[in-house]
Amino acid sequence: MEAQGPRVVLVHDWLTGMRGGEKCLEVVCRRWPHAHLFTLLHRRGSVSPVIERLRPRTSFLNLLPESHRYYRYLLPLMPAAATSWRLPPCDLIVSFSHCVAKAVRPPRQPAPHVCYCFTPMRYIWHMQQAYFGSARAGSVPARLRERFFDWLRHWDRRTAANVTHFIAISQTVQHRIVECYGRDSTIIYPPVDTDFYHPVALPREDFYLVVSAFAPYKRLDLAIQACNALRRPLLLIGNGQDEARLRALAGPTIHFLGWQPDAVIRDHLRRCRALLFPGEEDFGIVPVEAQACGAPVIAFGRGGATETVIPLDRRDAAPTGLWFTEQTVPVLAEALIEFEKNRDLFSPTAARRQALRFNAARFAEELFGYLDRVLQPVANPIRRAA
Repeated sequence: MEAQGPRVVLVHDWLTGMRGGEKCLEVVCRRWPHAHLFTLLHRRGSVSPVIERLRPRTSFLNLLPESHRYYRYLLPLMPAAATSWRLPPCDLIVSFSHCVAKAVRPPRQPAPHVCYCFTPMRYIWHMQQAYFGSARAGSVPARLRERFFDWLRHWDRRTAANVTHFIAISQTVQHRIVECYGRDSTIIYPPVDTDFYHPVALPREDFYLVVSAFAPYKRLDLAIQACNALRRPLLLIGNGQDEARLRALAGPTIHFLGWQPDAVIRDHLRRCRALLFPGEEDFGIVPVEAQACGAPVIAFGRGGATETVIPLDRRDAAPTGLWFTEQTVPVLAEALIEFEKNRDLFSPTAARRQALRFNAARFAEELFGYLDRVLQPVANPIRRAA
């Protein structure tokens, strides 16, 4: 333990790859390299050396063979796993949660628990249909699933009491925390590596770009079908469970590149006509990375993109993209046409300036300033929404 530092416990849902949540965790691991780190599952070597050095302590789920390949199907076991740990004495608990990490039980001598909340569990609160589809109404599977989700929502709401302070990653998530838990929160946007993602003197080419996991709720089908209809070139970087369906939709102007390293993604962001972002996200780091490279963004006008992309009709700032209002092919296609008509209005300099608002140094300053204040004695730390 650090000689002069606080005793810190970190909790993360699972560690199976370096995505946006892990990049937030990495910043805290770098600040407190002797912290205790707990997670449901850990696939060794899947996260950065900064995180790996903390030797994450896992739950019983990690004992299941190859569990990192099918962990999403273990949702019924996750509440028990998250409450099974005995935390050591500490001065501060910081959980990074989009599933069950916030439910961790406090040690015998309670410490402040700050939850950096990516979202309340979206698959039981806000996007159940997108994740699970629909079983026939009244069928046994549908009734069993609804009973389980009812129980899980009750459990999720009840375990929010384990958290003394909530941080939300966006206004969208802040509203969800009020709706689901009846709690207030402070917004601290996630970090974006604007040093790595930066523009170079390359001409913009005519292809549109998608960079995403291939999950149904990402609505990549809209991007494919809109570009099919307009015969526009579209490159997709990514992979995932929805790939077969998406490939079946693709016409001759659609090209799948598979998942690519960051340097290849950056190269495409520097050259694309625009990034397409048709899903509703809690925050959405990729649109900010695109703007950091000078690329405009065409995004669905709900969720985090409304906080990171400046639309064409704003009068107080230079536009960095477009919002489309409905998740339908005709509306997205119309947005592409509008973008092309106004292409000269989108400045790489304005896009870059907007992205710098979300840089990593800003994240560290805001987060550690907040945590340092929490570590000071305060009265009545739990704040509930009116």
